[in-house]
Amino acid sequence: MRVKCTIDTAELENDSGHGVEGIVATCTRCNHETESFGTASASVRRCLALMREECPEGEDNFYLADGQDDD
Repeated sequence: MRVKCTIDTAELENDSGHGVEGIVATCTRCNHETESFGTASASVRRCLALMREECPEGEDNFYLADGQDDD
């Protein structure tokens, strides 16, 4: 199943406790969130891949960024 995720930028905390700009993806079905440091498209793709790995419902979905074509 294809599932949309909202993508937002946020200040994330790194291992040293410092604030770093990053991406937060939120599943539109269950509100599960994943985070990645950086704001480039690679960070968005990483969040979407993590979403698939970490799905709390155990589903094997294909995640898309909100506004991304699902064709």
